[in-house]
Amino acid sequence: MMKHLLWLGLVSLTVLAAQCNASPPAAETASRQTSPTLADEEKVSPQVAAAGEQITPEKSNTTAAPAAETNEAEMNPSSDAGQQPPTAESGDHSAACDDPFAGASVRFSPELWAADDLADLVPADIIDPDSDLATNFCLHNVDYADIVSGGPPPDGIPPLDNPQFDSIAEGDEWLADVQPVIALAVGDEAKAYPLAILTRHEIANDEIASLPVAVTFCPLCNAGIVFKREVDGEVLRFGVSGNLRHSNLIMWDNKTLSWWQQFTGQAIVGDMTGVQLEMLPAQLVSWQDFKEAYPTGQVLSASGRAYGRNPYVGYDSSAQPFLFQGTPDPRLPATARVLGYFSGDMAVAYPMSVIAEEGVIEDTLNGQRAVIFYKPGQVSALDQGIIEESREVGSAGMFNPEVDGQKLTFTADKGVITDNETGSEWNVFGRAISGELAGSQLEPVLGHPYFWFAWAAFRPDTTVYGQ
Repeated sequence: MMKHLLWLGLVSLTVLAAQCNASPPAAETASRQTSPTLADEEKVSPQVAAAGEQITPEKSNTTAAPAAETNEAEMNPSSDAGQQPPTAESGDHSAACDDPFAGASVRFSPELWAADDLADLVPADIIDPDSDLATNFCLHNVDYADIVSGGPPPDGIPPLDNPQFDSIAEGDEWLADVQPVIALAVGDEAKAYPLAILTRHEIANDEIASLPVAVTFCPLCNAGIVFKREVDGEVLRFGVSGNLRHSNLIMWDNKTLSWWQQFTGQAIVGDMTGVQLEMLPAQLVSWQDFKEAYPTGQVLSASGRAYGRNPYVGYDSSAQPFLFQGTPDPRLPATARVLGYFSGDMAVAYPMSVIAEEGVIEDTLNGQRAVIFYKPGQVSALDQGIIEESREVGSAGMFNPEVDGQKLTFTADKGVITDNETGSEWNVFGRAISGELAGSQLEPVLGHPYFWFAWAAFRPDTTVYGQ
């Protein structure tokens, strides 16, 4: 009993600290023109916890090498979510067991993962404390030794549920043109999700064109991915578990309390183990690019709060990412940005520095032609304390270079992308904005920006374009 009371006390303190760190200071102004300079005591070490906690070398377990990722579904927009059977990455993880952690090195808190415990941490409409829900730790397809606590308890970093949106004009009141946003367009609707907000919340449970989606961002991996959050007809609500694998966010759902890897969209622990969420095409671009492409679009609302600050100051130049257990693949610097493509047995990383230098990259992936467009103008969300003052990183998008059966080739000249067949000009979203093909849209190919160390940890057999 005493141990349980001590545990609850520690949890309460952690929740309070995490919630304070996850929200911008009340004194911040919402106007970018008057954003204050960060005081030295407010800056965060390059090694930071998910909720902004500074860590010491003693707290960052860096001894075990990460296990190679297997059993991942193809990253195909047309893939059926929920159809993959559970698979085991190592060992026989059956549905019933006497001790799911036998022989495992456990560095997270399994005690929290029952409905009555979670009810003290999340809103009542998310989890019914009187239900029998509990995470089934007997089912998992990853090694528990690879999962570590990042500090906060479940939803200690609060996700956004039923998020509110503003007009472009309202977004301009606080967003600088260079700030990064995740751009999502479905049907006639387009929404922008600023990383300034998502670094503080990591998940937005939303709907667009009547489609339930989870817009996610893992600051430690620089991974912004959008998922359809419906599995077998049931809509899931995702939260932040507080745990990490290969420094990547592990999400949890409110229907089965299963754990999901944000990097891959696959359930790795619990009754949903092996189920794959459908990834949706989305791009990480500048606010200016989104406004130009979608002048009637909407932007995630700041709700009167100032989100212009970066709690991960200097993180994107870190040589040893937070809580990463292995040695980063030496082919590129650990936090070099890459555009990653994965399908079937093929994984390719395109360094953003190479994409920026070439402007346009044409390649063949699994027998299909693909083209990558580059556009300058986006800054890092993980560099300077004030995001709009951060360094340039640019934007990229990957597409099928064909319109109505016509195969196109492209050239970049002084930042302007044109096709060689008609001379039409194209933007970073793969849309022709002038010329004979104006209004035509190239089909997106699933490719996402990541930090290199994370991409290589999950895709160890990846090739690197240009090497």
